Amino acid sequence: MRMKQVSVFIENAPGRLAEMLRVLQQNDINIRALSVADGTDFGIVRLILSDVDKGIAALRGAGLTASANDVLAADIPDEPGGLLGSIVEPLGKSGINLEYFYAFVDPTPGRATVVLKVRDLEKAEKALGM
Repeated sequence: MRMKQVSVFIENAPGRLAEMLRVLQQNDINIRALSVADGTDFGIVRLILSDVDKGIAALRGAGLTASANDVLAADIPDEPGGLLGSIVEPLGKSGINLEYFYAFVDPTPGRATVVLKVRDLEKAEKALGM
């Protein structure tokens, strides 16, 4: 399924991540999933939020650079090879490159969810039978 992901560019310095998280807390926005990629001076925090619009407004209001983009969320079996057989092999066979992904355990026993970033969402949805 398609969902909105929020990307926040923050300075790679002590306390900056805490400041960003505090903004979300103060605005009663829950984080469903997140990934942090660091660079020398700046990092990218990618988030799935309980309220995307409210989250972006709060982050921007705090002076942070935040944007939203479409990603896919796919349920996979929470077992050895679940990611390989459910996501990686089908996309590879269809010629689709994963730009990045991150996963989190679903509250449903035996299931996990993977958030995927690909160039062609429609092609990926077809390859994954979504």
